Amino acid sequence: MPSPGESSSEILRACDGMRQVPTPRAEMFTLPGFLPPELCVQLMALIDTNRRPSTIADANGDHYFRTSETCDLDSAEPAVIELEKRLIAINKIDAAHGEPAQGQRYEVGQEFKAHTDYFEPSGDDYEKYCSVAGQRTWTFMVYLNDVEAGGATRFKVIDKMFQPEQGRLVCWNNRRPDGSCNPATLHHAMKVRKGLKYVITKWYRERPWG
Repeated sequence: MPSPGESSSEILRACDGMRQVPTPRAEMFTLPGFLPPELCVQLMALIDTNRRPSTIADANGDHYFRTSETCDLDSAEPAVIELEKRLIAINKIDAAHGEPAQGQRYEVGQEFKAHTDYFEPSGDDYEKYCSVAGQRTWTFMVYLNDVEAGGATRFKVIDKMFQPEQGRLVCWNNRRPDGSCNPATLHHAMKVRKGLKYVITKWYRERPWG
C-alpha cells in the first residue's frame, strides 16, 4: 500500500473513466468530467472573489515567468469541501498530507512558463518550503472551464498537451519510482489567446501539512 501522502497507479486506474498517459517517463493520468459543471461554476466564483497575483517559490529574475492570479481556497466553503471529498475518493491520499487547494485564473496573454511542481533540492527556498511537510508527491489539477483559444498545458518532455476542458482532471506523480524528483513532469501553462482560464490545483506532501 502507498504511504499516507501517496497515491498509486493501481488506485487511480480503478476509477471509472480514468486514463493513464502512455509514457514510461512519468506516472500521469487524466479523467474527463471529474467535476460537474455546477461545482466548477461555484469554484470559479470563489476564485474571482479572492484572487491575487501569483507568486513562485524560487525567484529567477524573470518577472513574467508566472503572470496568472491565484486564490487560496477556504476549506470551510461548501464547494471546496465537495472538491476535497471527490479528490480523496479517487486518490485515497490522507487529507492531512494535502496543501490547501488553490485556484488559478488566467486572462488573455497570461501564462506560467515551463516549470515543475516539486521544490528543487538545490533551490534557495528548499528548506523554507520543505522542512516541515517534505517534498511534493502528487499534483491534481482540474480545469474549471473551456477556453476559447489557447491556455493548454504542455508537457514537453513526454510530448503531451492537454486543452482546457471543463471538469477534466489531470494528475501526476512528481517523483520517479526511486523517490527522486522527476524532471519529465516539466509543464507549461501556455498563454490564453481568447477568453479566461480557471484551474484548481491540489498538491500533496510526504509528511502532514502544517
